[in-house]
Order: sequence, then structure tokens, then C-alpha cells
Amino acid sequence: MMYLTIAVLCSVAVSVLLKVLRQQNIDIRQTIVAGYPVAFLLTWVLLKPELSGVAELGGAWAIIIALGVLLPAVFVILGRAIAAVGMVATDAAQRLSLIIPIIAAFILFGEVLTGTRIFGLALGFLALGALVYRPQQPATVNDTASVNMNGANLSSAGTNNTSINNPSNNGINKNVLRTPLWLFGVWVGYGIIDILFKQVAKQGAAFPLTLFVSFGLAGLLLFLYLLITRVRWQGRALVAGLLLGALNMGNIYAYIRAHQVLSDSPSIVFTGMNVGVIAVATLIGVGVFKESLNRINVLGLVLAMSCVVVLFLA
Repeated sequence: MMYLTIAVLCSVAVSVLLKVLRQQNIDIRQTIVAGYPVAFLLTWVLLKPELSGVAELGGAWAIIIALGVLLPAVFVILGRAIAAVGMVATDAAQRLSLIIPIIAAFILFGEVLTGTRIFGLALGFLALGALVYRPQQPATVNDTASVNMNGANLSSAGTNNTSINNPSNNGINKNVLRTPLWLFGVWVGYGIIDILFKQVAKQGAAFPLTLFVSFGLAGLLLFLYLLITRVRWQGRALVAGLLLGALNMGNIYAYIRAHQVLSDSPSIVFTGMNVGVIAVATLIGVGVFKESLNRINVLGLVLAMSCVVVLFLA
């Protein structure tokens, strides 16, 4: 259980770190790019990938390239979602991304969709709808540049969120309209990444090597992008990246080890990881960051946990 606990805590710690960085107006893209060398090195030390297998990756390269693009992009979207709706709803949406591979298995790979799975999927979509729900509050010209909606800070690095009350938007801040999109991006992004990793595994590529190459490519592509856009480098962002890389790799490694140690009880690992992250994120989000949850959001958390359990039993 120690590895499972570490995996849960590292996963939630990533969200906590991204939330704190957003509040301090630190460029999360720089933090992410600084984190990849750390994750790259830790993958080499902890998972010991066989580099001789690179020549055997073959058709998996297309998937690895897709991962190289998606991994940093989804991290950026994760940071935006946490700033927009808080870590409670964002972590729940990330865990609910497990329903996307199930849908893909049915549509693309011909697996049978049972009644239990249909019920689980329905719970998942209801949970997403409930988590993203925010009562619309009209904004006025007296509002400050940073608008707080249900305790979630909507300000972001380099972005002026000053509300403008005019007839064109009926006084509704545009950020309120964007918040469901960030949460949807987290859900879809992590779901697609899960599908890609599963397909790489089916093609015979070793997971450590895939992770090693994907981390290296992701870090390189994001670094080149930041150079091209001539970003102003922030020392604090780069230092924070060292912690982000360690937490990200800690989550992955502990989750793998949990499956190895509890190989006879995969249900404990699967359910414990997903429900554990939602529960711990809720405690920290509400208790530490004072994120407020309306009744619909609370219902969404309950539905999310129920979805995880039902889909596993299916």
C-alpha cells in the first residue's frame, strides 16, 4: 500500500504545485520544460530502459511522436483548468478520462460494450457535467482584474482578466465561458494519452523505453517552441520544474511498483488510485485552498467515484 499511497500523493502534489504557480503568475510552460530533463533522468535511473530496443520500435514511432506533442500540451491545459475551476474538479476530470479508452475499445477495436459499462459511462458523463457546473454571475466594471468564481482563481500568467460589462456579453465574464473547455481538454487529453500508451504496449515496445523516448521528445519540442516564441525566462519557473519533474516521475514509478507488488489485487490499485486522488484533491482543495463546491459539484464527485468503481467491476 505504500507505493499506492505515494502515487496518489504525487499525483495530487502536481496539481497543488500547478495551482500555486498560477497564483504567483509563473509561466507554467517553463516549469514543464524544466521538469522533463528530471523525468528523463529518473526514468533512466529507476526504470532502466533498454536503448537497444529503439531500432525495434517501428510503427510505434508515430504514436511516440504524438505523445511527445500531447504530454506537454496537456500539462499546460491542466494548469489552465486548475486556475479556472480549481484542483478538485480538475483532478476528478483527469481520473474520469478512463472512460475514453473504453469508448475507443468499443468503437475502434470491436470490444463488446456491456450493460454495466454503459451504466458506468453514463455515470462518467453525468459526473463531468456536474463538476463543470458553475452558476453564472454577472461581472461589473467595479470588479478587479482577477475574478474569483467559487473560490477558483481565474487569473493566468500574462493574461489580463479584467471584466467588462457591456451589452455584447450581457455582463458575463468570458472566462466563465472558457472554464468548461479547459476541463474538457484535461479529460480528452489524458484519455487520448492513455489510448496511445496502450497501443504502444500492444506493438511490443517496452514501457520504460517508450516513456524515456517520449519524455525526451516532449521536453525538446517544448524547449524549441519557447525559443521560437522568444519567451522571457523566469528563474522561479525553472527551479519549480525540478520539483514538477520529480513528482511526475514519482507518480508514474510508484503506480507501476504498486501494480507489481499488488499483482494479485489489481482492483485495489486501480480503484485506490482513482478514488484516492479524487478524495485527497477534494480535502486539499477545500481545506487548504478554500475552493467552494456547490451541491451539483459535490454530486459530481460522488458520481465520479461511482463511475470508477462501476467501470472496474464491468
